[in-house]
Amino acid sequence: MTVLYLEALVAIAIALGLLMAGAWLVQQKTGNSGWVDTIWTFSLGLTGAAAALWPVAGAAPNARQWLVAALVVAWSVRLGSHIAARTRHITDDPRYAAFAKDWGADAPKKMFVFLQQQAYGSVPLVFAIFVAARAPAGELRLQDWLGLLILAIGIAGEGLADSQLKAFRENPANKGKVCDAGLWRWSRHPNYFFQWFGWLSYPVIAIPFSDPLSYPWGYAALLAPLFMYWILVHVTGIPPLEEQMLKSRGERYKAYQARTSKFFPLPPGG
Repeated sequence: MTVLYLEALVAIAIALGLLMAGAWLVQQKTGNSGWVDTIWTFSLGLTGAAAALWPVAGAAPNARQWLVAALVVAWSVRLGSHIAARTRHITDDPRYAAFAKDWGADAPKKMFVFLQQQAYGSVPLVFAIFVAARAPAGELRLQDWLGLLILAIGIAGEGLADSQLKAFRENPANKGKVCDAGLWRWSRHPNYFFQWFGWLSYPVIAIPFSDPLSYPWGYAALLAPLFMYWILVHVTGIPPLEEQMLKSRGERYKAYQARTSKFFPLPPGG
């Protein structure tokens, strides 16, 4: 059993590394690093679905495997399509453009290394999907449907936040202003929050409620929300985005920061 899980880890790492090498090629050819996040999202969906449907002792995928595969595909298609639509209307992603500017002449090489780090850092996400799909129970349980509900809330909340921001930006009267409407009054990054929230579905499915110690591998699924929180809040999500917003919106964004929760939705202050 342990060998199977180690083999899965290696296969997931290789697959993600190759797919993100492809993302680097696209970024180098187009000059638009917005395609990086598009490809990353679809790559997670592809490798996640493959990991979920990985045969158990040569048997056909069971109901839980199909459910988990459907969850990651639904997330990937919704978010990937949204990022792709946004990328078609920009010349470059300002976050990655800032990295490239700092890297100077070494930008192509350092971008490749950065994207490979992103690929291998994403292994816990796909591995969480793998272990959730293999939760040792026969028929679907209540907690499987709870996992489905959690992901549905995550997708719906993220989609609502994205649509509210899009509507705000498309209104000419809001040019130069900071979006402070709807979910954006409660969190400075509600789209990131709901993206993170959706990843809670996999540990909910993976760790048996009735006998929490019966499937030790299930606890590996906790790595998914932990990793997603770290990367969104401390690495490629909030930090570069807020740095850009402070440059473009200045005091307006500082005031927004002062009255609005950074990540978790909370009643606005001030």
